[in-house]
Amino acid sequence: MRQALFAALLLATAAPVLGQTATVATRQVGSATLENVPAIPDDVRAAVQLYQNYRDATFRDWLPDGSMLVTTRFGATNQLHRVAAPGGARTQITFFEEPVAGAYAIPGSDNFLVRRDTGGDEWFQLYAMGLTGAPTALTEPGTRNQSPVFSKDGALVAWSRATKGSPDYAILVADPSDPASRRVAYQGTGSIAPVDVSPDKTRLLLARTLSNRETRLSLLDLASGKAEELAFTHEPARYEEARFTPDGNSIIVITNADADLRRLVEIDLASGERRVLAPDLEWDVETFDLSDDGRILAYSINEDGYSRLVVQDRVTRRALPQPDLPKGVLTGLGFSPDGKRLALSLSTATSAGDIWSWDVADGALARWTQSELGGLDPATLAEPRLVRFESFDGLSVPAFVYRPTNVAAGVRTPVVMDIHGGPESQTRPGWNPGAQLMADTLGATIILPNVRGSDGYGTQYLNLDNAEKREDSVKDIGALLDWIAAQPDLDKDRVAVYGQSYGGYMSLAVMTHYSDRLVGGVERYGISDFTTFLTNTEAYRRDNRRAEYGDERDPAMQAVFARINPLANVSRISKPMLVMQGANDPRVPQSESDQVVAGIRRNGVEAWYVVFADEGHGFQKKPNNDLRREVETVFLRRLFGAD
Repeated sequence: MRQALFAALLLATAAPVLGQTATVATRQVGSATLENVPAIPDDVRAAVQLYQNYRDATFRDWLPDGSMLVTTRFGATNQLHRVAAPGGARTQITFFEEPVAGAYAIPGSDNFLVRRDTGGDEWFQLYAMGLTGAPTALTEPGTRNQSPVFSKDGALVAWSRATKGSPDYAILVADPSDPASRRVAYQGTGSIAPVDVSPDKTRLLLARTLSNRETRLSLLDLASGKAEELAFTHEPARYEEARFTPDGNSIIVITNADADLRRLVEIDLASGERRVLAPDLEWDVETFDLSDDGRILAYSINEDGYSRLVVQDRVTRRALPQPDLPKGVLTGLGFSPDGKRLALSLSTATSAGDIWSWDVADGALARWTQSELGGLDPATLAEPRLVRFESFDGLSVPAFVYRPTNVAAGVRTPVVMDIHGGPESQTRPGWNPGAQLMADTLGATIILPNVRGSDGYGTQYLNLDNAEKREDSVKDIGALLDWIAAQPDLDKDRVAVYGQSYGGYMSLAVMTHYSDRLVGGVERYGISDFTTFLTNTEAYRRDNRRAEYGDERDPAMQAVFARINPLANVSRISKPMLVMQGANDPRVPQSESDQVVAGIRRNGVEAWYVVFADEGHGFQKKPNNDLRREVETVFLRRLFGAD
């Protein structure tokens, strides 16, 4: 396949020579505007489809009759489906042009809420609907709505709402069956959202996110409209997935308060006394669920990227028979309303994602979905290997390595360094069709590092790249290049950098520092200038990002930005780049990509540019994502074949 692709690419008459700066050639493909991108050879299109025709299934919620709401794709976008029983058919419920971003069952009824946006703009709307009939809008057009939570009887729903140009969220409540009952229960300051409704429906538990490292919890009295911050959250810490215990006197929450790792803790609301529910862990707790009667607790531990599920009696802490699951990454978790079954969805390196249920009484595991890989043979897919390399200051940095299975041991391969976004995120060994595609069609080894600042390795590691320490993470990639050069089966002279969002910034920054050691780079919707990014990102997220990157209004921080911005150093990018962007991106606006493409071209360096008119921060529609993969394949193949 690689030989056929290479021949086809060499013969592509429309392809410009990388490094030339001729007039920009523009063409339209669907919603995408492509600049300097040659025609896609048929063999490349066929190879990409082999890795794009998979389907997955993600658990969303239970319905009262014991069936599940799941999201899966049978067309261009993910839509909501119902599965009645293990191994049952996926019956499609929603038929939107836009993908469904979330689904939430309304307790005590067959109805539910769905959340979606338009063209990736992330101005989410909530719709109430049932298994049949048209959806009814619960929210107002032009607003951003998220985080719906329900009372136990389903008669009350609360959610957060942002409006254009404002950094402040409001808390709204309504009867989900009556959109006209919608009212503002509380006008918050900053990014605030409801996380639970008290069992007696008199209070809301609210979480205010100051940054991705700090959360404050408060209680909102629905009768008076007054909120009181919980004193035990005053010290900087993360408080995630907080919820009331059935008696309403305590909360259970994931927090790193007084610890480097995130632990599962029960906190008495009156005294603030804490009880660690999952002691002696060496890794973060990533998510949990509690049965409605408060008896059974399920939580997942992120162990070096892999999920490990634990089920125990909350009161006695006695471990129950544990589900025997494939080694992978959890994507969904939830007890059925009667507490008898636990649903979970999981993806692995060689399976796109499926759903199981675990029976509380007998510990039996039942598989609900069997998703297709679209013609791929799982036996031919690469299984990632976890490695660690030493950075400039002695820090040990983990990375997952995908080596092509059809290349003999010891043969030197080209390398793609794929850097995740966030930056408070983590590359994990779940389903990664991009890595598998590149390993097969490019014959390349794909390395996905979790540089300093990544989540999953404790608070100290997470904070190592904040503000003025930003470029220390870029130096981690310099150390990775050193590690690559020392490997007998990697070609240090054919290395490309690749990333999206914050990883897009990293790709640009790495190109400004190490162009002489790279053949080129790919970046999607990356930050090219922190000052323009912070000025133009949507108001509802601006303060959160200032807490991570630094405040552009601070002269000292402005001086740091002037030094490290990729746009300020664009003259140091001497190798070709491919840039991709969604026109509706509310996080990293298109202007960030426009200006860096212009800067690269001004220096006489080739830049390919693709803009999707109907996408935002990430490409959610299959035809667009197919084209993205095709362009990336052509670009990287030409880079690696240039020598």
